[in-house]
Amino acid sequence: MRGGRVRLLQAVDTELTADAVAWCPLRGRRHLLACGTYQLRAPGSAPASREAQSPPDASGPQTRAGRLYLYSFCGGRPAAPLAEAQRRDGAAILDAKWCHVPVAGSALLGLADAGGSVELLRLVESEDSSCTLQPVSSLGLDEQCLALSLDWSPGKLGSAGEQPLQIISSDSKGRLHLLMVHEEGSGLQRAASWQAHAFEAWTAAFNYWRTDVVYSGGDDGLLRGWDTRMPGTSLFTSKRHSMGVCSIQSSPHQDHVLATGSYDEHVLLWDTRNMKQPVADTPVQGGVWRLRWHPFRHHLLLAACMHSGFKILDCQKALEKQEAAVLVSHMMPSSLVYGADWSWLPSCSPQPGPSLAFPHSNERTRPADTATNKPLGPSLDHLVASKGEDHPRSPGTVNPLACLLPLTGEMSSNGSQLHTTAKAQDWDPDLQEANLDVSLLATCSFYDHVLHLWKWEVNGAQDPPHSQAEETAQCRQPVSVSQASLQDH
Repeated sequence: MRGGRVRLLQAVDTELTADAVAWCPLRGRRHLLACGTYQLRAPGSAPASREAQSPPDASGPQTRAGRLYLYSFCGGRPAAPLAEAQRRDGAAILDAKWCHVPVAGSALLGLADAGGSVELLRLVESEDSSCTLQPVSSLGLDEQCLALSLDWSPGKLGSAGEQPLQIISSDSKGRLHLLMVHEEGSGLQRAASWQAHAFEAWTAAFNYWRTDVVYSGGDDGLLRGWDTRMPGTSLFTSKRHSMGVCSIQSSPHQDHVLATGSYDEHVLLWDTRNMKQPVADTPVQGGVWRLRWHPFRHHLLLAACMHSGFKILDCQKALEKQEAAVLVSHMMPSSLVYGADWSWLPSCSPQPGPSLAFPHSNERTRPADTATNKPLGPSLDHLVASKGEDHPRSPGTVNPLACLLPLTGEMSSNGSQLHTTAKAQDWDPDLQEANLDVSLLATCSFYDHVLHLWKWEVNGAQDPPHSQAEETAQCRQPVSVSQASLQDH
């Protein structure tokens, strides 16, 4: 495989169908992994039915139950490096994200659930080094709706500054909700709500560089931009995706870069200064439910592609080829991959470094709004396998993706073409001895109730030996965990 080797380290039985995973990005807590589950149950069904379930939907009489797992990674236990630290039953979980900055000295995890609420949980660390997540605040978005997604305004390291801490969330009625987080993290307050889509608003995300701008994607097939200073004011509406838009993430490394994914089985990369046409279009043969930029390798993008498994895209040469290169395509038969996230562990990631600056855009105006009420794609409970059209990029479109180059020493020789995206506070001493060619990632699959832990080794790279300090920091919860049989997958 030209993209190196992917090895399965562990498969954990989550009992309920798993659909969201999130590694903690905060230093000293990067060994922690949260996993959210979603289960449709008929009245009177068993709490942890092992029968095949339908994917999440936004309607129907079933009871939607869920469970939040907290796991701790310990590289010193190669047979089972993930250990369960906590499980917490509640409403079905549609999305889970950690805040990238500590709040009142603590790590906060946000959940969007099927009860129509956004909930905040604080990480509590006891004297024996055990960790638990304890609820501190919850806010209902609307009656009779599902909270489908959430995103934090500080989506990159060193991004807090003087800006207020905010969350953007979307729901099954097509609405967006802007929430303010109290400084101590102990409360949520609604700042604004507005109708964004005619059908389910599957996803909403901040522009991490201009947090008064948010993006949303809906089952009406629209990708839209919004100015939160004037709630409900649309900056643009794009119909470039041919089916429902499921995933959006602003690049945490480089301004103006946005990635979107859809049921149409395409990943689009955009220059946010010109949203008329994407700068790159990559078919991935599966509906794209999650997208995650690598925390340190600025040019790598992880995609959870439902029935097509997960893929790792290299955006380095997207400018030349008008599509990203698929480095890794890992199929997972008889499962739907809904969640995927990169690990922030320093033993598995390179230190921050310079990246190419953006070319200047000639676009000075925002595209005009368009609107449609026609459903262009199926709801999540009616997934289809048909591929979307591969639309060519219009000539002359500015492509900012030349900036997303590998973090290598040779780049520094280009002098004025370079700028350093990592601020002083972003540099992490733990990353100085990092292995450039090894990454950990986690995925979760729907039908088989499994959380998978993977190691991606570029060109057969080997892990460096763990130091005693690393082992002590990472081995926090040596609790046994049920492991699914690999023969079943």
